[in-house]
This record gives sequence, structure tokens and C-alpha cells, in this order.
Amino acid sequence: MTRLVPTGVLLLGALYCLLPVSWVLVAASKSPAELFTLGTFAPGSGLLGNLGELSAYRDGVFWRWMANTAFYAGGGALLSTAVSAVAGFALAKYRFRGRNLIFNVLIGGVLVPSVVLAVPQYLLFAKVGLADTYWAVLLPQILHPYGIYLARIYAGAAVPDSLLEAGRIDGGGEWRLLRTVGLPLMVPGMVTIFLFQFVAIWNNFLLPFIMLGDDGKFPLTVGLYTLLAAGANQPSLYNLIITGALLSIIPLIALFLTMQRYWRTDLSSGAVKG
Repeated sequence: MTRLVPTGVLLLGALYCLLPVSWVLVAASKSPAELFTLGTFAPGSGLLGNLGELSAYRDGVFWRWMANTAFYAGGGALLSTAVSAVAGFALAKYRFRGRNLIFNVLIGGVLVPSVVLAVPQYLLFAKVGLADTYWAVLLPQILHPYGIYLARIYAGAAVPDSLLEAGRIDGGGEWRLLRTVGLPLMVPGMVTIFLFQFVAIWNNFLLPFIMLGDDGKFPLTVGLYTLLAAGANQPSLYNLIITGALLSIIPLIALFLTMQRYWRTDLSSGAVKG
């Protein structure tokens, strides 16, 4: 009985999270006429038509938004993971003056909402002429305090000091130890940081909304928002918005299914092979 209660709570939580996704899936299959006439969870017959109309809308601007989002999320998450891994490893494995102060400042940075930083960041980028560019969205995502915090905690637990000392005795330099010992042991943690950052940047709305004025540089979040605003006067756009929302979550699902195997990797296999 004690096991059934947490299982039931988890099932209810999963149902609560999956219900909106199920509604989007069903609504995207309906034609404009069916969207407001059939039952809420009755599938329609307009999915292929909606996909065609969405692809043709403004010469395929939706796919440009999709490519922009993949660039922002993929590039930002990769750079952020690299910076977080190196910084976290250094904070965990090296003793130097000001280390605790730097770590405490990072903890404080985790507590600062991104909304507070968006406007000052825009003013700074406008001052140097980078507003309304891809860099204005990409660069602020690279330094992520929470990612560095996770990397520091994970490096401290997963990388034994004795293994590093053995590498130094064998003549290995610090960068070589980082490449051949530290980073392989930190792969599961780095995958976690990458996924967190990828999802956060993929779903980010406020920063690109403030930074960008050219809709050719918009990510999906801002692009679909502009469609939603236009849908107030053109109800036929609602089908395109729902279909676009469905397509926007498919890459996230595929990413999680593809990368979850790295969490099951033996933590020490990489360093042993190196």
C-alpha cells in the first residue's frame, strides 16, 4: 500500500503534464472549421493541410524561426556546457585565493531572475551595436551560474583527487588531465547541463523579444507570439499557431530520447579508457 501512494501521485503528475500536450496533438489535426465544432478531444482530418499552410505562410518563415531556435539553443547550450564544465572543474579541484567568493557570487547569480537582467543586457548590447543581432540572443546564454554550480558539485563528486594526482605523477599537464580524466568522468553531468540549457534557451521568450526587431531572426517562441497576436484579427491563424506549437516540442522530445542513454553510462569508463 505504501508503494501505491507515490506511484499514484506520479501517475497523476504525468497525466497533468501530458494532458496539454495531448490537446495540442489533437487540435493540430483539425481543420479551421473542425477546430471550433468537434469535441475537444475528437481528432480531425486537417493535419496535413495545416502543415502545408504553415510551411507556406510568408514563404516558410516558420522554418526560419525553427532554424533560428535550433541555432540559439544548440550553440548556446554547447558553449554554456563547455564554460560550465571548465569553470566547475577548476572550482572543485583547485585551491586558489577568492575561490569561495567566486562560488558564492555564482550562487547569488542563480537567485537573480532573468527578467531583471533582460533590460540591462539590452542596453549594453545596444551600446556596442549588437542589438537586433544573433549575438544579442546567443552571448547572454553562455555564462550560466546554475550550470557552473552543477558542474562544480558534479566534478567534486565524480572526479577523484587521487586519479588526478596519479596523472600528474605520470607527467600529465593540467589541460591534459582535464581532457583525458576530468571531462570524460563529467560526461553525465555535462549532458544534464546541456539539456537544461537547451530546453531553457529553446523556451526562452523574454530575451529575444527584447533584443530582436527583425522577425527573420525570431526564435519560435517570439514568432508564434506574433502569430497569436495576428490571430486576434485572423482566426484562421489559430490552426497554424497550434500546429507550430506541436512541431516546436518534437525536437525537445527527440533530444531527451536520444541523450538519456548517457545518464546510464559508467561514470569511470571514460577515464579508464583514456
